[in-house]
Amino acid sequence: MNINIETLPNYRIAYVRQVGPYGPVNNQAMENLKKWAKEKNLLTESTILLGIPQDNPETTLPENCRYDACIVISNDFQIDDSIYESELSGGKYVICELKHTAEEIQKAWTEIFPYLKNNGYQIDNKAIFERYIGDMIFNDYCEICIPIQPV
Repeated sequence: MNINIETLPNYRIAYVRQVGPYGPVNNQAMENLKKWAKEKNLLTESTILLGIPQDNPETTLPENCRYDACIVISNDFQIDDSIYESELSGGKYVICELKHTAEEIQKAWTEIFPYLKNNGYQIDNKAIFERYIGDMIFNDYCEICIPIQPV
């Protein structure tokens, strides 16, 4: 697993929302988003897709958990009413690149907290998300992006 620190820009995003327990059904939201993006000619080598869980499943009932499958869009792209639009706040993030499997994601979370502590950071109060850039979309790799601030 690669761990880096990046300063991300604000992203204008189009998204599809899945409401219900987190898990494999989130994949359907991403597939629906990719279908929409393909129809709009937005899936290219430079495409950035994001998966954003909006709720903490420890404090939100599973049936109320929201997951957004997102694509970064340009400021001049015209949204139609078949999809939602929002903005994701940029800032300093720890980026962990890994194979997109349950085992690797679990392993990443056990390594991230010591990394943050050892480097003088704590998690900032912004969305944690998965990012897929270029070939990652098709090769089962992703980046976990964790917003950080100095302790």
